[in-house]
Amino acid sequence: KNSITSFLFASQLMIFLISFISTVFCGHLGKTELDAVALSITVINVTGISIGSGLASVCDTLISQTYGSGNLKRVGIILQRGILILLLSCFPCWAFLINTESLLRLCLPFKSSCSISMLSISFILQAVFLYQLQGRYLQNQGIIWPQVITGAAGNIVNALINYIFLFVLNLGVAGSAWANTISQFSLAVFLYSYIRWKKLHVETWSGWSQECLQEWGSFIRLAIPSMLMLCIEWWTFEIGSFLSGLISKVALGSQSILYELSTIAFMFPLGYGVAVNVRVGNALGAGNTEQAKKSCKVAMMCTVVLALKNKIAYIFTTDPYVINYLGFFGIVKGAGKQKIGAICNLTGYYIIGLPIGVSLMFAAHMGVLGFWIGLLVCVFMQSIFFLILVLKFDWKLLTEEVNGFCFSDLIKMTEILRKVNLMKCLGPFISEMQMNLIRKEMQGGLLKSEMLVSHISET
Repeated sequence: KNSITSFLFASQLMIFLISFISTVFCGHLGKTELDAVALSITVINVTGISIGSGLASVCDTLISQTYGSGNLKRVGIILQRGILILLLSCFPCWAFLINTESLLRLCLPFKSSCSISMLSISFILQAVFLYQLQGRYLQNQGIIWPQVITGAAGNIVNALINYIFLFVLNLGVAGSAWANTISQFSLAVFLYSYIRWKKLHVETWSGWSQECLQEWGSFIRLAIPSMLMLCIEWWTFEIGSFLSGLISKVALGSQSILYELSTIAFMFPLGYGVAVNVRVGNALGAGNTEQAKKSCKVAMMCTVVLALKNKIAYIFTTDPYVINYLGFFGIVKGAGKQKIGAICNLTGYYIIGLPIGVSLMFAAHMGVLGFWIGLLVCVFMQSIFFLILVLKFDWKLLTEEVNGFCFSDLIKMTEILRKVNLMKCLGPFISEMQMNLIRKEMQGGLLKSEMLVSHISET
């Protein structure tokens, strides 16, 4: 688990550095440009990237469980389904981005910054979403190294293009936006090329199939809570940026720096949480209840050790509750309980943490510090809730639910075979209409079995 956590930390760091490098380059252009980039990153995170990342995170549950079950070809079907749904989700996100400038003018007094920040809003969502899906497709199979390699290559491209566009061609913030766009597409292309080159897809990918057009309801029912679970947390930090902008430009700059540093601080425990997610999901998918419980116990023990004793953890974060929270976060996702997690995040951040933070910011005149104190209270309360939730899990019931999902195609096959056998017994009593209905069900179902269709025709 330690090696997985380390590689996940490195891969998350590579993704973060794309926007961070652009911010650093724009900071050398001037204070107004830096504020503009900070605002644009906040807006695109709220209206686009957080939504796509949240929807893609459903694969942390579905792919980890399905891969653990050994039903490998179904992993590819889940990926195809995710690609289609996330690409369609780009359209409402673009609708928000098109109206970003007017929204910023309403929310913030720095109108000059708003106009410049619009230049760095680009249509990079499809590239970000595809990269997110590819990364989760690999990491839930225990494959992490490709994300690190391609992420490093993408950051080299990003730094080089930023330098050329900003200091050679003097394109300003617009040049940084183009550099960011090219870099995000480079990440997606690099990772796809690496997967094809190393043939990492062979076991789980059998080509595009009509099966990816089915079971969207069950996918979306889990994807929406997954999205809310992530977005509620993410949006809280972005709200902090907007609120800081209402205080002063200095407060906005301070919040932007704190946000970037906290993102880095979260990466190690976040990688740990994803590793726990993969272990628990694989074990549940394999029907190994005891292994799932063991992974959960090990994760809980590690969170206590990291939070209280291990000095290495304090290199990344001085807040022990962050480590506890993200460890339990991974267990909840691996078990497929995102709906409960979303409700907990909604309560913790918007009913407890944010009201406390806003009160301390403005009423107590504590500024940015007050906002972060509110978040600390929130994370502490959530850690307690998730601990109680995990301790009360019925692992046998969870295993049965996961197996029902992972082998739903086999269950449908059994049902169709039952109908075939029933037809043999009834013989001439079956009407032509009933036969056509069963044939359509088989042709449009998960089996794609021409042999069974012809067998029905013969009978």
